[in-house]
Amino acid sequence: MAPSSAPAPGRPAGPATLAGLTLPGAPRPSELPSVHRALICVALPALAICADHGQLTGQGLEGVYLSGRRLLARCVLRVAGREPIALQGRRAAADQAVFVGVLRTAGDNGPDPGVTVERFRRADGTERITLRSSADRLLRLPVEIALGTDLAELGAVAAGRAGPEIFPSVHGTGMRWTADDGRYAAVTADPPPMDALAAAGLLRWEIEVAPGAAATIELRVRGDRTPGTSVPAPGAGRPGGAVLAEARAEGDDPRAGELLRTAVEDLRALLQRDPAHPADVHLAAGVPWRCGPATAEALWAARMALPLGTRLAVTTLRTLARTQIGGSGPLSGRIPGTLRDAGPYLPPRCTGIEATLAFPAVLAEARRWGLPEQDLEELLPAAERCLGWLRGAADPHGFVPDPGPAGPWRAETQAHAHRAAVLGADLLDACGRPGGDAWRDWASALRARFRAEFWLDDRSGGRPAAARMPAGRPWTQLGGWAAHLLDTGLLGGGRYAPGLLDRAETEQLARLLGTPALDSGWGLRSLGAKEPGHNPFGHRAGAVRVHETAVAVAGLAAAGYEREAASLLRGALDAAEAFGHRLPEMYAGDQRTAGGVPVPHPAACRPAAVAAAAGVHLLTTLVGIRPDAPGRTVALHPVRSAPLGAVRLSGLRVAAEPFAVRVSRLGLGMVEEAADGLQLGG
Repeated sequence: MAPSSAPAPGRPAGPATLAGLTLPGAPRPSELPSVHRALICVALPALAICADHGQLTGQGLEGVYLSGRRLLARCVLRVAGREPIALQGRRAAADQAVFVGVLRTAGDNGPDPGVTVERFRRADGTERITLRSSADRLLRLPVEIALGTDLAELGAVAAGRAGPEIFPSVHGTGMRWTADDGRYAAVTADPPPMDALAAAGLLRWEIEVAPGAAATIELRVRGDRTPGTSVPAPGAGRPGGAVLAEARAEGDDPRAGELLRTAVEDLRALLQRDPAHPADVHLAAGVPWRCGPATAEALWAARMALPLGTRLAVTTLRTLARTQIGGSGPLSGRIPGTLRDAGPYLPPRCTGIEATLAFPAVLAEARRWGLPEQDLEELLPAAERCLGWLRGAADPHGFVPDPGPAGPWRAETQAHAHRAAVLGADLLDACGRPGGDAWRDWASALRARFRAEFWLDDRSGGRPAAARMPAGRPWTQLGGWAAHLLDTGLLGGGRYAPGLLDRAETEQLARLLGTPALDSGWGLRSLGAKEPGHNPFGHRAGAVRVHETAVAVAGLAAAGYEREAASLLRGALDAAEAFGHRLPEMYAGDQRTAGGVPVPHPAACRPAAVAAAAGVHLLTTLVGIRPDAPGRTVALHPVRSAPLGAVRLSGLRVAAEPFAVRVSRLGLGMVEEAADGLQLGG
């Protein structure tokens, strides 16, 4: 178990990590600099952070990073002694950004600038600077680029302890910086500069640009790897299409296509390799703060990304299985994890318990999507060990405490345990292993006890308790956590597993999730607006967590409550548009008003794995794909109200083959492409 101190909302306990590396001296969350306005290019283990003007000034987190170390802090361009007038900065892709500026030259008449400056930057720091002339004469432009770096760790930069810049040396066609520990960074330029001044960190050119012509300077950044890691160089050997399919969306609402395209790009950008097992990849939880080893969030994201193929789920499960606690003690079979904030009233929860309970469920659902038999056989023993831990961890009443034996007993954790038992039983049966019936009996008993102990009746129809405290007192505050009670898991033949709630309780919960107290208009609040301790910026106290919103949409749609599902879906899609279709992990849960936009959370990761995967989950929920690859069937249960009008998804993967589906404006679904022999059922 991780230390018992509670991290602040939304942040992990312990030091921050990047690309599997511990970052020493990481700041407390309250000290994290805001990044919501930054343009972040990501291709882990590389990332580039800057403002929309495109200059790297060395202020705040600005810079080019590799494996958690800032290779380049300053890259300031001046042309004819002046910085270009910045006009636009935008992401061109998950790992690319474009910046446009202009300059007026001495011979320009009137206010119209004669030179356009375009900068194209990649996550690894590669930059192409292009000067385009609209003048009617030959221009001779002095160009200089001021470079500098401190080679500081991201944690130190975030805490304001980056240290002074390192004195550079002229090296080849650029500059080189070497730290006391021997690690270095270098920048090379093409064409070579006419002059290089190490004392000032300056590269200088005299550029001639003919009328209507352009001239280009290209910069490349490189640095050594951190000792003890096997992280590949940026851009080299990056996983991509082999792990996640190139899915596309089109239809009446063009935002669906933008959301899916951005989601797939961001998921690919967040992929990182296990240093000790480079064939296995997993998703970093989020940039820039949480890019370390595989976590429960990486597993949830892999689950939501199953429509893009099962490969990511396989490698994430394999990575987590290697961390599983061995032996025969009470922790045997559990996956280690840190403690994370659980809101204003509850103690921190254990992400290791969450990952352990998710493991058999994700493996079982991956099988339904077309997991290869050899991967199933390899991972099944780890799933059985997870189930073994669950049986031992449950108290005499059958409830699972979290984070430790003394409780509390959280409703969300019981939902994860119930799903693990039901889908684990399905998995054991399919693989010819004993124990399936016993786990179904265990889950049935848990349902009865949960309804007796966690459902709180009142005059308005009742509500689930969020937790039972050690003294038996219920914690009654309602929030987005309740969506997990509707996430029951996929069985064969297009059926969803039974849940902890009965039909009447499910209907009441659906009604509650659709009220303005929980539905902010931009998504589902993590804590209801009328609950004590509500804070619209609280990670578990009122902010909108995109993952929970997607879980709620899927659960509501599966249970037949389309009005509530459609409202949350439209709110999330509207929020995605406001964020340029790159959803952050969370944002403020303020009530939506006419003409308003969602308010960013200053410390939210963006991109984030669960937020990007949630985009995939929302759209695939809309078309209602329920595969059963072992049974050679796929069922379609689209949202009949067609809240986005007609929509078509293509490039998905079912049974390891391309899959395309269309839903009409009337909510009727049709499979357009599928694996040979796959029948429409359910």
